[in-house]
Amino acid sequence: MHRLLLLSSLWLLVAPPASSIFQRPTGSPAPPRLQYLLEPLHAAVHTQRGATATLPCVLRALPRNYRVKWSKVEPANYRESIIIITNGLYHKNYGPLSPRVHLRHSHRYDASLTITDVALEDEGRYRCQLVNGLDDESVSLTLHLEGIVFPYQPSNGRYKFNYHEAKRACEQQDSRLATYQQLYKAWTEGLDWCNAGWILDGTVHYPIINSREPCGGRLLLPGVRTYGARDKQKDRFDAFCFTSALQGQVYFIRGHLNFKEAGQACRNHGAAIAKVGQLYSAWKFSQLDRCDGGWLADGSVRYPITTPRERCGGLPDPGVRSFGFPSKELRTYGTYCFV
Repeated sequence: MHRLLLLSSLWLLVAPPASSIFQRPTGSPAPPRLQYLLEPLHAAVHTQRGATATLPCVLRALPRNYRVKWSKVEPANYRESIIIITNGLYHKNYGPLSPRVHLRHSHRYDASLTITDVALEDEGRYRCQLVNGLDDESVSLTLHLEGIVFPYQPSNGRYKFNYHEAKRACEQQDSRLATYQQLYKAWTEGLDWCNAGWILDGTVHYPIINSREPCGGRLLLPGVRTYGARDKQKDRFDAFCFTSALQGQVYFIRGHLNFKEAGQACRNHGAAIAKVGQLYSAWKFSQLDRCDGGWLADGSVRYPITTPRERCGGLPDPGVRSFGFPSKELRTYGTYCFV
């Protein structure tokens, strides 16, 4: 009998899981009080890119023939992707997170999930579910990455990206499309931008601190203005990208270089010309402060200011200033490199 139960549990572990929708219908009753799982002390875990993070899930008792299933809710489509299933003795990993996750298992009641080398796409909502026949129960946790949101548009002007192009553009600049929560937090920290941009869930917004005529009018209150969900293929806007801490260093090489010479100068130092997200990350997390415009990998010229001063743009707030996309033939600027 014990042999049959073990074989049955193993089959459940290795059987390919089906994706499901993780949403409770409006008006449905609240989940029952937890019997086996402990409510986590904190519903959010804060971390940075490249770090190791643990999402707690601890049992107060071990029911017979149970399984614990970890899954992640994907914000772009609200679908639930299974990460790992265990019966306490054996486990099976699934999906793209598989190489970087394991169960902490510091004692026999511990089913906490550890994620190593945290990536930008790991941010989001996770669920630890105890599967025990009719007594299924779960706890939800959120993994938050400390980072910076920045608006992005291509060299040919504003409102050129459909959703998929915006997503690729952020990824090419060492970032990803921001979530609404990330954009909202950036607004509370001072992000003021009049151009609307895509975010990860396929909606379009723009954050306003100072109400003004070209940005919805002076009478509208400050806030994150929304265009709602748009057609991901046809509609075109800018992008709001999110990046976190770097595993590396951004530095400046002085000179009068054109774009091609800037890339070669970085390679001569064993580095690569920096991406926009890398410059924002160095400004945010390493307090990089330079008054010199430098080439970046997308052909733009920017410089990071942490201590505003009159001769460095004259603007009162810290930020990454931009000269736009000048001719790549101009021998006018230095370059920012990443190693």
